[in-house]
Amino acid sequence: MIIQRYQLYIERTDRTKNMARFYALSIEPNLFGEACLTRRWGRIGTSGQILIHHFEREKDAVVLFLELLRQKRSRGYGTVLQNKPLNR
Repeated sequence: MIIQRYQLYIERTDRTKNMARFYALSIEPNLFGEACLTRRWGRIGTSGQILIHHFEREKDAVVLFLELLRQKRSRGYGTVLQNKPLNR
């Protein structure tokens, strides 16, 4: 059972390289009570790609969530000042 829902939306833009990317992460329960980590990424303005990981324990999903966040931050992704919905 999920105790808390996690959601994150970060972007990386570089006009000199014509780069405008987004990365979204969320942890939510599925119908069976498992934790599902959903990853979405792609060019800003597109629906992008989706990958879903299923975990029996919320802790395992949170560990991957934080690891992916660390990787993206090291590559230059940052939070956006305005709220953006995860579903486009």
